[in-house]
Amino acid sequence: MSGLLVALPFMFFWTVPDSPAEPIATLSYSSELVFPLNAEHNHAPGIAELENGELIVSWYRGAGERKADDVRVLGARLPVGSKTWSSEFLLADTPGFPDCNTCLMVDSKNRLWLFWPLILANTWESCITRYRVSESPVGDGPPQWSDDGMILLKPDEFHEEGIAELERTIAELPKPLTDEFNQKIDLAKQQMKDKLYQRLGWQPRCKPTVLPSGRILLPLYTDTFSVCIMAISDDGGRSWFASRPLLGFGAIQASVLRRNDGTLLSYMRENGFTGRIRVSESKDDGVTWGPVGTIDIPNPGSGLDALRLQNGHWLIVCNDTHDGRNRLTMYRSVDEGHHWTAMRSLEDQPQGSYHYPAMIQTRDGRIHVVYSYFVEAGKSMKHCSFEENWLEEAQE
Repeated sequence: MSGLLVALPFMFFWTVPDSPAEPIATLSYSSELVFPLNAEHNHAPGIAELENGELIVSWYRGAGERKADDVRVLGARLPVGSKTWSSEFLLADTPGFPDCNTCLMVDSKNRLWLFWPLILANTWESCITRYRVSESPVGDGPPQWSDDGMILLKPDEFHEEGIAELERTIAELPKPLTDEFNQKIDLAKQQMKDKLYQRLGWQPRCKPTVLPSGRILLPLYTDTFSVCIMAISDDGGRSWFASRPLLGFGAIQASVLRRNDGTLLSYMRENGFTGRIRVSESKDDGVTWGPVGTIDIPNPGSGLDALRLQNGHWLIVCNDTHDGRNRLTMYRSVDEGHHWTAMRSLEDQPQGSYHYPAMIQTRDGRIHVVYSYFVEAGKSMKHCSFEENWLEEAQE
């Protein structure tokens, strides 16, 4: 996906066997492909644990991304005790329009939520976030949906502060902009004043965060301005309102974690020029956000995910390269994000692309990561699971 600043320049590992379709396992680690390598474009997974302990994964498939009108959302299940995923099934398909990035959530009532963007005019800027809810998602095949709707947001006007922050960002760039890019900046400033562009184009990528109060924060981002926002619900998803934007131009696809003192941290993909994961803090449960900075983990313009474990440790899974998506690494913080340590790579290959991870911890304590798996022979989703001590083995 392209962002406002995407054209600017920026400043004991585990390896898979030769046959990527073969499951691999150790005492605390296992992995397998969700479906055989496929010639179509398969991308952007979500993952959730259902009430009975089974896993469900979502992703989109088609001839391409936003420009391919056959793109639809698929899913598969991993029954409890099984090492083999079910046959894939259809989760969502809007005929004649692309349905793209997916994320999943199971709420306090054990309902399954699927979020994804419907692309109206074959551009990321034209998307609307949709959702489906299943009251009883356990079973075979696709869940039976009980609710289906859209998340429509009316962000407060942010053009004055947005234009000021954009100008500060431009002033910090490592080299002057081209005439062509200056024209794009001028267009973005005009669009920032337009209600249509303020309200349209927000889409999901990472899973929602549920606060102790029950508030749901669904991270959204727009490629119109390359910034993030939170869709917020205080009534279990019946209604939603917009946070103030996270005005870090080039910072998109947020994943949100909560410290014990209530501070929220949003970790974001870098689509700008810093080459590092972006971060912002909120002190008011996600309504407003502070300045967008960086942490000392590389990011090549690729999605990440973050997770708070049951023991209070934090994890980030990301492509920690300056170019390319051929390495996917787990980072851990034992002090709620103040310091991060590289632990172990899930993928470290000379070729291929292993990216857009989604991560959860199941009730039994195991960590599960599913990610887009692109190799020369085709594309799939890869699922791996492990105990936290598997990460520590590489440090001994």
